[in-house]
Amino acid sequence: MTVGTAGATTALDAGTRELTRVVMLFSLTGRLDPGRPALGSLVDSFDFGRFALHLTSSEAVLPVPVLVEDVAPEDLRLFHGDHGLALAAVEIAVLATPRGDITLALDCGFAGQTPAAALAAWLADSCFDRDRITLAGTDLLDSLSGRLAPREPLAFGQNVHQLVFPGGELANDLLGPDETRPPTLLNEIVYRGRTSPSEPPHLTQHGRTLSAHGRGVSVHAGWAGHVENGLILVAVGMISALAVLQRTRLTAFETMRANERAVAESPYEIRRLISRLSDGVNELQLDLAFGVEAYVDGLLIPETVMQTFQSSLRDALGIPAGLDNSARMVERLTSVISARSAALDAELSERDDRRDRTVSALVAVATGIALPPTLLLAFFGANAANVDSRRSIFDAHYLPAYLLAWVPFIALAVIGYLLLRRVGKRSGAMLTTPSAAPVPAPRSPSRPPSGG
Repeated sequence: MTVGTAGATTALDAGTRELTRVVMLFSLTGRLDPGRPALGSLVDSFDFGRFALHLTSSEAVLPVPVLVEDVAPEDLRLFHGDHGLALAAVEIAVLATPRGDITLALDCGFAGQTPAAALAAWLADSCFDRDRITLAGTDLLDSLSGRLAPREPLAFGQNVHQLVFPGGELANDLLGPDETRPPTLLNEIVYRGRTSPSEPPHLTQHGRTLSAHGRGVSVHAGWAGHVENGLILVAVGMISALAVLQRTRLTAFETMRANERAVAESPYEIRRLISRLSDGVNELQLDLAFGVEAYVDGLLIPETVMQTFQSSLRDALGIPAGLDNSARMVERLTSVISARSAALDAELSERDDRRDRTVSALVAVATGIALPPTLLLAFFGANAANVDSRRSIFDAHYLPAYLLAWVPFIALAVIGYLLLRRVGKRSGAMLTTPSAAPVPAPRSPSRPPSGG
């Protein structure tokens, strides 16, 4: 637990909220049409206050909104009902990173009181049964597909983070002195009703503001609207980075299996295999660099509030250790592919040497064997007694002479062909595992695992 002190920045970013706001972030699998126009930058669609300047300078690496739409609150339905809460406003936003990773954000505002128990049940329902959320009577993702027309079907990924910005009485209870706060109030929200005997492990208090989070839920009370949006953007980056990290891990395993299963019959097939594997590893490296590392440091919004939450959530999600391990896996894959390429080059060089030696030997032998045909032609061209001018040169009488001239050539051609085939087979036997297969992209299960 970390505890800070209030200052001028905290006072500037503090605010009050009448209605509780909950923003649910879901990672999605599938791909959108790369030619689909975005709705401008983040700062064009959402209020980031004094943080907007930082985001404007980092637009190239930030996700962009591809869908922002207000929907009627009564159209959004959870599988187990509203749990006694009254939705007052719902906004849907779909954000896509430059690498094509998609995050769905449901921004919900509640009317009236939001008791912690009811809010915890609502959070649990929207997380663990997210694939059963409907919009206007239609499955949520089917409804989104109708709006976005994706190139591949959309599906929920493994990762969820829910940000709670308490308002009204709930905010007062959370921001009150520790001795007046119900002992399980914060835990009940952070752990979605699964109470814990201690405070959440990541907690920051500034007197007028409070931030606490577990792995899947964070609670931020007393902050101004632009800070709330900044915290949402930080969580979007963490959820997107974690999804990329998990996908990279699965793809690395699939690349390893493709390398083990691959076999090729010729050096050209081996080169194509190495090229395919290398392209896959290059994509993994780009994902780690621009899909993970770009979002896990404090450079996007270099402000204390944002950096504190980012660092804490990043550690809670286990991103640093996962990034290090995945980077080592990709490095080892690169080493394996480089070793295979080097072995291929060495084998091809050896094959070329053997082929050159074989051809040189054949040329030398052919030069020696060329003497009998030369003598034979000279024999026919000479005015010798053994050459009967009344007989054709194709007469069977001259068959022994022809056999003497051509049999060595035929034997030489057969032997040379067999030697060259042997050289080619030896160069094609470098891969000894079953059939070559392209590197497949991992697919998420249609029903997401329960977690968040």
